[in-house]
Amino acid sequence: MSAFLSAIYTGRVTHRRMRPKRHFLRYRMFYMLLDIDEIKGIALTNRWFSHNRFNLFSFFDRDHGSKFDAAAGCSDLRAYVENHLREARMVPDGGPIKLMTMPRILGYVFNPLSVYFCHDVNGTLKALIYEVNNTFGQRHSYVFQLDDTDDGKPLHQECRKEFYVSPFMDMALDYDFTITRPSSSASVVINASDQDGLIIATAFAGQRREFSDWNLLKLFFGYPLLTLKVIAGIHWEALWIRVKGVRIKPRPQTPIQTRTIIPQRTKSDIQFSK
Repeated sequence: MSAFLSAIYTGRVTHRRMRPKRHFLRYRMFYMLLDIDEIKGIALTNRWFSHNRFNLFSFFDRDHGSKFDAAAGCSDLRAYVENHLREARMVPDGGPIKLMTMPRILGYVFNPLSVYFCHDVNGTLKALIYEVNNTFGQRHSYVFQLDDTDDGKPLHQECRKEFYVSPFMDMALDYDFTITRPSSSASVVINASDQDGLIIATAFAGQRREFSDWNLLKLFFGYPLLTLKVIAGIHWEALWIRVKGVRIKPRPQTPIQTRTIIPQRTKSDIQFSK
């Protein structure tokens, strides 16, 4: 039994495009759920996982928050995430922050989506941050404040699309997020709609696996070169969509790194419990 709270979730991702041309894809994949305070310890106790250095699997800070803004005092991943929370008028108290993401495999990764689960010291989930990367080297974070409801049901959020991702999708869209708190299983569903209804439905569903050397080896051979397949699959599917006659949308000029704050409370300030 692992002493760590971090885990692995293996499953499948699906994309179903409704308009203007129908298109469907499904791939086997996995995510890691990493307590950001455990990453160094995991690297010390697992032969096939490293922190900020090459291995079969590795986690590099700069793949996520470590395009750090020195002016904002972001010296590490926790500081980076907590700066997002402060900009959302929240006061973090050092509670657990768990990141669901793909690691580097043999030194390479491209994460279309990573999710931060931000808790207070009592373990109550207070915020979700959806970190989105596009293939043009840009990143955007959607920061959602949560209420104190913990009824075990999936969490639901909505917002306007603020970041260019697919060259085949308009910017004038609404996102609908549904996510479960990771336990024995995990799932993330993201739908995008326009005024005429659903455009695309995406989903990941996976089952929890213990974080161990044995399971890492099984991942390496069971999902060979997964992170390379992700970026290759994106371009392969884009080619098929283009062949089907879908036109490319112009890409707006945006900064390399941006964020959108979506408040879900009416109070002027939100403070984590102490």
